[in-house]
Amino acid sequence: MGAFRILVVDDHPIFRFGLCSLLGSHEGWEVCGEAADGTQAIEKCRQLTPDLVILDICMPRLNGVDAARQILKDNPAQRILVLTSVDSEQVVRDCLEAGVRGWVFKSDGTDDLKTSVEALERDECTFSSRVSDLIMTGYLRRYRLGPAAAKANKLSPREREVLQLLGEGKSSKEVAILLNVKVKTAETHRSNIMLKLNLHSIVELVLYAVRNEIVHVQLPAVAALPQPWGWTSEPRPAGPN
Repeated sequence: MGAFRILVVDDHPIFRFGLCSLLGSHEGWEVCGEAADGTQAIEKCRQLTPDLVILDICMPRLNGVDAARQILKDNPAQRILVLTSVDSEQVVRDCLEAGVRGWVFKSDGTDDLKTSVEALERDECTFSSRVSDLIMTGYLRRYRLGPAAAKANKLSPREREVLQLLGEGKSSKEVAILLNVKVKTAETHRSNIMLKLNLHSIVELVLYAVRNEIVHVQLPAVAALPQPWGWTSEPRPAGPN
């Protein structure tokens, strides 16, 4: 029997390296490939046909939710394990509806990850206990708020791609190049997105993308403020009374 082949998809090189090392050290498992965004993940799945895809959610160009949708459209039997720090109930539901069969949080232990991979190797589903909590919390919130709280998935897969790229700050020309379409087509998609979502500016569009976990914003690290000349962080010696 051959090795259980795993494709690792995460946009952070150091985390990806550590994850590949962890998985590769397990007897019977083989990391057959790596990808840094959702678009690469789709291409690598087609090329490598892995037994399992371990997939992050927050990635550039194409997020994990939309990548999972396309991967499972190409191959409905593909096993996907989400490994992420995202704890959005909406994102969990979107992944479940797409056909994702496992979910582990990055804050979980390595034993939890190994247990989940082993479950998927046996062709079972596996989800962190926090996933159930998120789904129940979301259900109760929608129940309290009524039908107005339910949001229909108004956008097509292509429009979601365009929305993510615009949310990442790409211009219509850059979107056209990345998606290999005409600039006019990209602008049409942008107009349709804003119309469907009742948005009136690019700022509102970006905010929508961030709030709905379509793009992820990483705040820059705050550098230490320089101290005025002659000041010191060391405590002053006590002077004479």
